[in-house]
Amino acid sequence: MSRASDLAIRARGLRKVFSGKVAVRNLTLDVPRGEVFGFLGPNGAGKSTSVKMLLGLIFPTSGEAEILGCPAGDVKTRSKVGFLPEHFRFYDWLTSDELLKLHGRLYGMPHALLRERVPALLDVVGLTPHRDKRLRDFSKGMLQRIGLAQALLNEPDLIFLDEPTSGLDPFGRRLVRDIIKAQRDRGATVLLNSHLLGEVEITCDRVAFIKDGEVVETRQLNGEDEEQITVSIRAVNVSREVVNGLFQWTPSVRSEGDRLTLTLLSSALLPEVVRYLVAKGADVYEVTPERLSLEERFLEIVGRDGGL
Repeated sequence: MSRASDLAIRARGLRKVFSGKVAVRNLTLDVPRGEVFGFLGPNGAGKSTSVKMLLGLIFPTSGEAEILGCPAGDVKTRSKVGFLPEHFRFYDWLTSDELLKLHGRLYGMPHALLRERVPALLDVVGLTPHRDKRLRDFSKGMLQRIGLAQALLNEPDLIFLDEPTSGLDPFGRRLVRDIIKAQRDRGATVLLNSHLLGEVEITCDRVAFIKDGEVVETRQLNGEDEEQITVSIRAVNVSREVVNGLFQWTPSVRSEGDRLTLTLLSSALLPEVVRYLVAKGADVYEVTPERLSLEERFLEIVGRDGGL
């Protein structure tokens, strides 16, 4: 377990009830500093409400949370946080340059710093040619980019990104991935919520799956030994007794002809399985490990009856 000082986010038993309806049941979560952390779950799982409690925008019914070592909602700590909500509404009569300067003043950033920071950020998100265009004339993708720029304006230590690639084309999604990686490289922590599981899988170090307002599982995405894999094995002389013996390593075995398909919680278990089959007299011709995609893991953990 990580020490509290190593955590960008620490939540214990967070619960939120609106008019008798439970939105978040019992959120317990640790997000280490310097990680890109995915926050995944079906619609109505409590993700947005959880983020609002962590940001101090709403108060929990019970439980406690800390961000960057301070209680959620601490005013000074907010100056170290960036936030891009899924549904944002900017003053559309402002230009992109004016919007960023306004947010910079709200952060209390000096004018001299803003004169350097605003042009640099517009360049990062590819909006320099549009710095004097009013937001009402922006496309959805351009609005998404300026929203990302405002979330990064204060060089935050902790960044909440809710659907940051919404409305972006493949080039724009690649740009966002590169920006997130750059933030991690400078030591920032990013909490990422996205419907695009392929983007999450490429970008994140770890993910938490949330269902009914609780974290049901946390998975490492960048560790060889911690990833669940599906294995296809072609072998003959495999009796029903031998197949049943495979359940000591896996909860799922499918046998069709000379093909065995099983799920392992770690690739480190695969040599044990092969040694077992050979010891039991099976002739093994082919072993093909295949890691489950994040989408497959999502469906297994959260269930196939819920949508993102």
